[in-house]
Amino acid sequence: MFSRYKKSQVDKAIPAEAATNATAAATAAAPKAERAALAATPAAPEKPASMRKPSPKAPAQTAPMDKEKKRKERLGEIKLELHRALLENLNLAALDQASERELREEINEIATEAMSEKGIVLNREERRALNNDLYDEVKGLGPLETLLKDETVSDILVNGPHQVFVEREGKLTLSDITFKDEKHLMRIIDKIVSAVGRRVDESNPYVDARLQDGSRFNAMVPPIAIDGSLVSIRKFKKDKLGIDDLVRFGAFTEEMAVYLQAAVATRLNIIVSGGTGSGKTTTLNALSSFIDDAERILTIEDTAELQLQQTHVGRMESRPPNVEGKGAVTPRDCLKNALRMRPDRIIVGETRGEEVIDMLQAMNTGHDGSMTTIHANSARDGVARLENMIAMAGIEMPLKAMRSQISSAVNLIVQASRLQDGSRRMTSITEITGMEGEVISMQELFRFQRVGLTPDNKILGHFTATGVRSAFSERFRMWGYDLPPSIYEPFRGD
Repeated sequence: MFSRYKKSQVDKAIPAEAATNATAAATAAAPKAERAALAATPAAPEKPASMRKPSPKAPAQTAPMDKEKKRKERLGEIKLELHRALLENLNLAALDQASERELREEINEIATEAMSEKGIVLNREERRALNNDLYDEVKGLGPLETLLKDETVSDILVNGPHQVFVEREGKLTLSDITFKDEKHLMRIIDKIVSAVGRRVDESNPYVDARLQDGSRFNAMVPPIAIDGSLVSIRKFKKDKLGIDDLVRFGAFTEEMAVYLQAAVATRLNIIVSGGTGSGKTTTLNALSSFIDDAERILTIEDTAELQLQQTHVGRMESRPPNVEGKGAVTPRDCLKNALRMRPDRIIVGETRGEEVIDMLQAMNTGHDGSMTTIHANSARDGVARLENMIAMAGIEMPLKAMRSQISSAVNLIVQASRLQDGSRRMTSITEITGMEGEVISMQELFRFQRVGLTPDNKILGHFTATGVRSAFSERFRMWGYDLPPSIYEPFRGD
């Protein structure tokens, strides 16, 4: 059956060696430390114990039952043996033409034959799970497939082959997913990066790539990664979040959305600022929904992540050097070329280096409405980051001229933040209004006001306007967006 997917020599011996069992080191319980009595002195009275906040403790790791643990170890050994059998029996070159159903049936047949030869007996549930794992090993990304299909997982963080963390609702937890060994993990990494024309090895030990669904992938391998390869995957939702979704989730308010719609539609140059994982790319995607469908948009990214829904979108992706150290295409190269392609707007996924000077010049020379993201903790820090990146480009420019270039190019800075409870908020919307002497003048229109914490460490707060009216109100009115003055009045959100 399905012999066209098998190699011609099907009588190869299945490797008999089984993977060695990994013995888990038992953790000894630490004895309780004895409390020493401190002599009270009038000069330095002891702080009452009731006023001290208890130190955070690491969550206890509940060890699985011995029987369950042994069963999982045994299934892992069986899967390893059967995977070797599949590699020897399947004609991998013909798999691209095979349908999923045909391949699953072929895998089931080879696995059944191998188990009968070795006298392995599994119940129906174990056999079904084993066949799914084997299919994921052949066509997918092995143990990662289960997590990639889980819609509740937003981040996957691999610290070596035996430790895989996942993030759900802003909280990190240790999963029960593991790789067999470092060689198994490296094989999955190679499969991911080779699919997008990248490479990772000892000479090039780190890589940025993307998965087929657009998820962001980063890996660093030994010898730089000491305890095993480090992998991080930032999953993107299949249905991208729009403005209405972000308002419903409490990322910002309806009044802020009205203002942002006017800002994007009237072609203000916008920078989305924030830290790692604060939702900059999500915010940029949402803001892009306000762009008119008739405009020509060019996007430039290190790894293509933006999901613009307009008709006229040209996407570019930078490229690292090849094995010989040649052939690199930097974001600056893409940006210079984009200026010759008659764009209405240019969107740079992230500005982090010398391309900033070309981005600012584009904003200043007829490409109004361009957008980008930067790493910064506030709007004022964002301006300082732009100054530093201009200096990194090697351009000797007086400080006043540099700030004048920034103030005339950038109109709006949207600050996105990831709060300590894992929630993401648009914590500030700030306009750049010009120069006062040698200082860039700015005014904040909206902010997120924190007021406290709940007992379970959830952030309490509300969005509020500052009472300052937009400096672009007349521009909004001329473009047909006559915003009511009430949106600038201080208010409290839920």
